Amino acid sequence: DLTGKGHKIVLYTYPKDNTSGCTAEACSLRDAYQDLTAAGYTVIGVSKDSVKSHTGFRAKPSLPFTLLADTETTLLQSLGAWGEKKMCGKVSVGTLRKTYIFTEDGTLERIIEKVDTKNAAQQILGQ
Repeated sequence: DLTGKGHKIVLYTYPKDNTSGCTAEACSLRDAYQDLTAAGYTVIGVSKDSVKSHTGFRAKPSLPFTLLADTETTLLQSLGAWGEKKMCGKVSVGTLRKTYIFTEDGTLERIIEKVDTKNAAQQILGQ
């Protein structure tokens, strides 16, 4: 938007490019992209993957939104989206899947802690 008006921001953090859950989440956001933008949202994904990895990940399913490469995990840590997680009984440290929704003035409005990857857009839009 070149009018200078603020946008609502959907900033979603995800563990890894080209994995089934992360692809399902990205495709949910892609499929509802027109609805999200019509509701005033700008969508941005963040993971610790490289720019090169993001380029390939965006191309395959034709993702229409920006993916940020936070290779040093600075943003992820500041958001509280980096920490311990359990998978198959094993504890590791990595990116936590969360969605942060900001108002036009930059105020954090809501955090979706339990993201339903196949219905991520519907969780944002409240459907």
